[in-house]
Amino acid sequence: MQNSLIAFSFFCTMLFPMMSSAEPELIILVRHAEKAAENPADPSLSAAGQARAQALALALQNAGVSSIFTTQFKRTRETAQPLAQARNITPQVLSAKRGAEHIKEVADAVRASSGTVLVVGHGNTVPAIATALGAPAMKEFCESSYSHMLVLRPAGPDMHVVQTRYGEVDAGKPDADCQ
Repeated sequence: MQNSLIAFSFFCTMLFPMMSSAEPELIILVRHAEKAAENPADPSLSAAGQARAQALALALQNAGVSSIFTTQFKRTRETAQPLAQARNITPQVLSAKRGAEHIKEVADAVRASSGTVLVVGHGNTVPAIATALGAPAMKEFCESSYSHMLVLRPAGPDMHVVQTRYGEVDAGKPDADCQ
């Protein structure tokens, strides 16, 4: 009997860290919505961007989003705001930096999360974050492209990726260097 209790205790000790390790079930990445022309350094959303932010909240209303990551810029925070309010979530702000440091910080934060995670980033960072999380490499988003939604589902060593769109159709057309 004592050997059985020791074996059970050892099993529970080994199993508990595996059960409690945080790992997202679903990761959703979007670029911020359309920005206004004012304040080029840190613009708010335009009317079209506000409508897109509402469309994002509607599109993800039943996705069970439990964590939201944005950058410090108004356009990412305002894109996440309708969903954050609807889900009663305070988004975590990760300061946007140039280059690989920011990509790694966001990917690490996402990996440390559980449930369904939304990341609102920028046209040049969202594809790179997806790749850092295990998705295939992809082109940056075009400057006029705001409707992309990447949905990633970790599946063991693999990452299942669905690239879709939400909200109004983008006004501009992609060129050869972006999507």
